[in-house]
Amino acid sequence: MDEMVRNTVMKDVPPMKVDLEKMIEMFNDDKAILLDIRYPFETKVWGLSFATKIPYNELPDRLDELPKDKAIVCACPMEYRASMAKDYLRFKGYDAKTLNGGLLALMERLKGGKAKDIKLG
Repeated sequence: MDEMVRNTVMKDVPPMKVDLEKMIEMFNDDKAILLDIRYPFETKVWGLSFATKIPYNELPDRLDELPKDKAIVCACPMEYRASMAKDYLRFKGYDAKTLNGGLLALMERLKGGKAKDIKLG
């Protein structure tokens, strides 16, 4: 982790975040997964059928469930835990990003007929 911090330069910072439209495009093109890192009690209240669900505290034990050949867009309601998950996954060698605005912004973007913008199976 120390080396990752030491070697980070400003040009590396922008690619670590992805906006809503780009995430939808990457997801639809099968170039990214959406990783919902909320805890089970949160996803029981409202969940996303198209997201991979691994709670933040389970990441170390479930890395084998994540693809190495796609971007992993980490998301939580805002961006706080997702940012921590992104940092951890980048340290582990994954192409991880944080979803700008979090799941709340994504749900606002996909409400109503715009939900069809996500290609499901």
